[in-house]
Amino acid sequence: MEQICFELICYVGDARSSFIQAINCAKKGDYAQSEQLIENGLASFNRGHAVHAKLVQAEAEGMTDHLSLLLIHAEDQLMSAETFKILCTEFIALYQKIDSK
Repeated sequence: MEQICFELICYVGDARSSFIQAINCAKKGDYAQSEQLIENGLASFNRGHAVHAKLVQAEAEGMTDHLSLLLIHAEDQLMSAETFKILCTEFIALYQKIDSK
């Protein structure tokens, strides 16, 4: 279980970092790099989501019997990455709107 949690934390942490870097690139007007970072972030996020599905499946099969602090942290990191994914898209759209004026 710990290995799955660490795998999830690794993937979604990478995704969140890519989304933050994408915002920073958009702030500098480098939209091509920003788009590439979003694609990288989405790929990492999707890998994390696949790992999360393993956790849900393990619970459905009765393989988990308690909530660990590590699992709660992994779930929190997943939600954080998803939030940054949404905010990243909004921030980049705003920078593009500002730059177009």
